[in-house]
Amino acid sequence: MFYRPEDGHGLPHNPFNAIVTPRPIGWISSQEADGRFNLAPYSFFNAVAYVPPQVMFASTGEKPDADGTKDSVANIRDTGVFCVNVVGEAMLTAMNESSATMPRDADEFQRAGLTPVACDTVACPRVADAPAALECRLTQMVTLPGVANIVVFGEVTGVHIRDDILKDGRIDPAAYVPIARLGYMDYTAVREIFTLPRPES
Repeated sequence: MFYRPEDGHGLPHNPFNAIVTPRPIGWISSQEADGRFNLAPYSFFNAVAYVPPQVMFASTGEKPDADGTKDSVANIRDTGVFCVNVVGEAMLTAMNESSATMPRDADEFQRAGLTPVACDTVACPRVADAPAALECRLTQMVTLPGVANIVVFGEVTGVHIRDDILKDGRIDPAAYVPIARLGYMDYTAVREIFTLPRPES
């Protein structure tokens, strides 16, 4: 099939978010200026640079109590910091629980049964026992066409890696089984791993 997005696709569900897959999940923890914590997963997420290390995530849509965006972006806009927590299979249910749309003053850590731990380089929480976490300082926010489409870029200022996922000096995905988004309500657990050397120049 072929369709132009402005004309609609004619399918029961939008196929666009199932085409670019699998997508890593950025489990974003942030803190309001008054100290309240927030935690939410974003599947428009990725690392975008090595030196200095940088990441991005995009928020789409808005909440009536978040000033034209969602809580994560509103908090980061106010404080300039956030943390990206990596989602492993053991935290799949907790991640999903934290995706619920809740009032701004609600506590997603509590709802999901998670323990917040203070970050080392930025003033916000991270998820205790997450396989890895990236502490970040906001570098820029970019507003995209459409309603409340905002991309958040951050420089990584601190990296946490759980000791048990390090094997021979390398992160072993099999030790925590990364979770990725496939679109719709579908996810995948990364279990098959293979090495593919680049061809020589």
